[in-house]
Amino acid sequence: MRDVTDPYLRERLHDLAGVSLPVEARCNGASFRNFMLVTHRGISGPSILQISSYWQPGDDLRLDLLPGIDAEAWLLEHAHDKALLPNLLAERLPRRFAHAWCELHGWMKPVNQFRHAELRTIAASLADWTLAPSGTQGYAKAEVTLGGVDTRALSSKTMEARGVPGLFFIGEVMDVTGHLGGYNFQWAWSSGVACGLAA
Repeated sequence: MRDVTDPYLRERLHDLAGVSLPVEARCNGASFRNFMLVTHRGISGPSILQISSYWQPGDDLRLDLLPGIDAEAWLLEHAHDKALLPNLLAERLPRRFAHAWCELHGWMKPVNQFRHAELRTIAASLADWTLAPSGTQGYAKAEVTLGGVDTRALSSKTMEARGVPGLFFIGEVMDVTGHLGGYNFQWAWSSGVACGLAA
């Protein structure tokens, strides 16, 4: 994701360039658990690159910053701690990120000074941090593309257009988008071989 719309948040993220943490990214019914990387332009990393295939301008991006952890139970377990909240969160999150995130929300006091209701609010935000990206870095930086030639118009064995004999399509020019991990390369090579053998 190229950027986020809130200028203050954009500034805070910029200061964290290079920080990486595991998250679960959600958008439009899809979710991916992997690492998020904060860059000088916004957020990236495997979970963000993957979920960006499901994101459209105007959509929110939701992040679980402690995937697999019951944030509410964990915070309430530490409700009597005298440590600053960001220092407690640094047990589970990168220290710089924990401090910037708490500062962003105004949660810079000892854990034992938060009421239980406040700790539940903090836990909810950790589990469902909502961002409003303003865009992506576009085609030049894309890992995959969306859309293209409808696969229903092609032979699945030869990649030849059903209505135009002798016209073949392969790879990402077709409406096929694989997940990260080499699937798009595999599709490009496999469809190329099928087409080459048939043409």
